[in-house]
Amino acid sequence: MAGVTVVRHPLVQHKLSLLRDRTRSTSGFRRLVRELAMLLAYEVTRELPMTTMPVETPLETMDAPMIEGKKLVLAPILRAGLALAEGMLELIPSARVAHVGLYRDHDTLEAVEYFFKAPTDLQDRLVIVTDPMLATGNSAIAALERLKARGAHDLRFVCLLAAPEGVAALREAHPDVPIFTAALDRALNDKGYILPGLGDAGDRIYGTR
Repeated sequence: MAGVTVVRHPLVQHKLSLLRDRTRSTSGFRRLVRELAMLLAYEVTRELPMTTMPVETPLETMDAPMIEGKKLVLAPILRAGLALAEGMLELIPSARVAHVGLYRDHDTLEAVEYFFKAPTDLQDRLVIVTDPMLATGNSAIAALERLKARGAHDLRFVCLLAAPEGVAALREAHPDVPIFTAALDRALNDKGYILPGLGDAGDRIYGTR
């Protein structure tokens, strides 16, 4: 599917299978989400621009490769997206963090915004939007619209699971935003949950089921 990268690395797929297990404890689920976030971070940052800087090793000075440009921004969709962002921060501790507060109206399945805070210079930075699930796509679409309104134009979306309906909706609304996911599942049920899925990621991360 154009614009969608499914990360099929064995470690990603193994940990995702553990995550799907309904008997997984809250602490175990949270740990696996953070580990998967770190693994997905490798893929979503694979094409970062590079430069060189002089570095003095114990033996000599060399031109060493370094990431070029301003620090990137992680933009978790609250609340569940925080767990992915926190895992990525383990690898990218200098990243800035934007917070996009959205919740899904359970009757309309539409995204409702309640909080937004972001760096002022989004136009100069790569922005990685994180949310464990891409189901209907409404929250992701709304978050990307809000970030673009603040000047962001180099954006990527990262999730653990995606449904075909959500992917289609997001690609139609924001064809310029690549999607990175650990799995593309079968479909949505009549309540907008991904099948086979892993349940409500936010409830499982924070123990509020």
